[in-house]
Amino acid sequence: MDIDILFRIAAIGILVTVISQLLTRAGRDDIATLATISGLVVVMVMVVNMIAELFNSIRAMFAL
Repeated sequence: MDIDILFRIAAIGILVTVISQLLTRAGRDDIATLATISGLVVVMVMVVNMIAELFNSIRAMFAL
């Protein structure tokens, strides 16, 4: 695991937080919620890809 992926996840978190706060202060709570959910989905896709790579590595290691 590279440290780069952690920085990407942190950057997405910071960006989503700023966008959500701006939209909330503008009175657009529904869009702020959608932005937060979108950020969560993006991060979850990244994590699922990392888990898939882990399982592929384990499969290759044990020649399954």
